[in-house]
Amino acid sequence: MIDLTAAVLPADPNVHAAYVRALERLPANLPGHGYEPEGLEELREAVAQGYRRRGLATSPGQILITHGAHNGLVHLLRLTVRPGVPVVFDHPTYPQAIDAILAAGGRPTPVALPDDGDGWDVDSLVSACRSSGAPMAYLVLDHNNPTGRMMRAPDRARLLAGLKGSETLLVLDETLVELTLSGPPALTASAVDAPRVVRLGSMSKSVWGGLRIGWIRADRAVIQRLAQSRASFDLGVPILEQLAAVKLLTDGGAALAARRPLLRARRDHLRAQLAQHLPDWSCPRPAGGLSLWVRLPAPISSALTAQAETEGLRLAAGPRFGVDGAFEQRLRLPYTLPESELQQAVERLAHGVKALGRKSRQTTSTQSRTVLVY
Repeated sequence: MIDLTAAVLPADPNVHAAYVRALERLPANLPGHGYEPEGLEELREAVAQGYRRRGLATSPGQILITHGAHNGLVHLLRLTVRPGVPVVFDHPTYPQAIDAILAAGGRPTPVALPDDGDGWDVDSLVSACRSSGAPMAYLVLDHNNPTGRMMRAPDRARLLAGLKGSETLLVLDETLVELTLSGPPALTASAVDAPRVVRLGSMSKSVWGGLRIGWIRADRAVIQRLAQSRASFDLGVPILEQLAAVKLLTDGGAALAARRPLLRARRDHLRAQLAQHLPDWSCPRPAGGLSLWVRLPAPISSALTAQAETEGLRLAAGPRFGVDGAFEQRLRLPYTLPESELQQAVERLAHGVKALGRKSRQTTSTQSRTVLVY
């Protein structure tokens, strides 16, 4: 079985080395009780340094360490959202974010990404936030999951200007911000800030999903409220993982720099295989991220996902990335697996498409005979 449901990379040797170093440093932390509601000071400083390199003046007091970005979003929803209130988000989006909004009792309020371009409808986002009085907007502006597109700096400025004075907390999920594949990372494009902007970060996509380390960057007052409220939900992040994260965040970016060429090659290989085996599929070349957002020739995403399972291929259907049954003509295909597995995946996918077509023709033939009898 080839699994294309998760857009994540396996760990590289740097992860093991970081854990070895963390174990060496663990004894210095053992005399304490081990509870760090905001996270280890040195890890918060390492995260803050990353933001300062991007042009965002940040102190450790503006950082809260979490169990990944999803955990950070859950904390923010618990603090901000009450049952029935709208939460605005770009559509399509990260599926677990929609799940988290629903679990918090929020009312999902999608704003569609333009289908014929690579940007955002900034005016509609601002209008949705202001007209609905949404207490939160959750946006993935840096290599949107699943489309891979990135909002331009002028549009970010327009977005902040449009929301100035509103009560909407703008939550930006930046888990993919460093995974730019076309040229150097455009981190300066995201260096636009305001008091009601909160940023979520994580090491799950850029380093390893098993390293459950994420963070929230926000105003100090928000961080203090989150640190107080989290005690009823979780008691902090394990110390060993935080020590490993410090090592990985202070390596000068060497590990991530080595991964970008690998991802670029796999992205291009997957697109080439799709062009060869499924030429009627539209596969835009994303500037970054971990997946292709493919347009199918017909609204068959859910049916194809079910058929692919019988071919030994697990897929995430397009509707999983939206609400109200949207995106039946879309499919997210990660390019995180080795090229040989990606090739096998496309071959199985093409076989599944043919099998689905045969089933459709047989159904049509049966219905035609039924009409003739009656």
